[in-house]
Amino acid sequence: MTYFVAPGSIVRRIWGTADTVLFIFAGAAAEFALNKAVDWLYFTGRLPADPLGRLFSTVDYARRIVFADRAGAERAIDAMAAIHAAVEAKRGRPIPAGAYRDVLFLLIAYSIGAFEVLERPLTGPEREEIVAVFCRVGQRMGIPGLPTGYADWQAARAQHLAAHLVPSPYTADLYRQYRRHLGPLRYPLLRAVQGLVVPPAVRALLHLGRGAAVRPALAVYRHTRQLAVSQWAKSTLLPAAYRARIHALDGAPAADAALPQPTTARCPVGPHRAPTR
Repeated sequence: MTYFVAPGSIVRRIWGTADTVLFIFAGAAAEFALNKAVDWLYFTGRLPADPLGRLFSTVDYARRIVFADRAGAERAIDAMAAIHAAVEAKRGRPIPAGAYRDVLFLLIAYSIGAFEVLERPLTGPEREEIVAVFCRVGQRMGIPGLPTGYADWQAARAQHLAAHLVPSPYTADLYRQYRRHLGPLRYPLLRAVQGLVVPPAVRALLHLGRGAAVRPALAVYRHTRQLAVSQWAKSTLLPAAYRARIHALDGAPAADAALPQPTTARCPVGPHRAPTR
């Protein structure tokens, strides 16, 4: 059987570990809140209404691509592209190609960053493999201007960070939603984890610290994560409604798990009202 991502790939290890996936999306949630194209997700209303549900929807697609055979992965990519096309049709103009690249680039960045915070430094070939996998996704979606390797991605990533990030009313509104959905105890933990994994430019724009409050606990957790007490501690920090889904991120997804269907029914009848200052 031919796989989209080889069974022994570092990408499978990263995306088959719940802790790493959560750190990836902590970083992505921070950076995407600053993206100039974040208004596209406000058009559907799904992101501000249910940021955790949106996270799991994205995780479902990413993990299906990583663990499926080539045909299954390509079907998942095509379904994802069709959903975006439906939103574009509803709004009457295309999502900028740069916005698609931004999302691919931040998935590459936080796949690398989250793993290195939680595990160890990646090797050069492992970094190249991460870039190659996500660029294959981008190629299937028809995204232009993709990097040819890790060094090329680094240069493009630096340009994107400089040109595509700006605080806006959407930024403030998203963080209000994060706080509302996570609660007063988990929300500071989210910001602390974000401070660990985001680049300095993102940290400065969002006034994040460097995650000093969680570094000692993280050091202990690295060495005790397999113990029952550490698993219990992690569970208490997770929203109860999502604990089972988060624990299911350890390992490959079920082969028969359904993905959302690419129909215009997923688009709302009208746009979500933009936040005001």
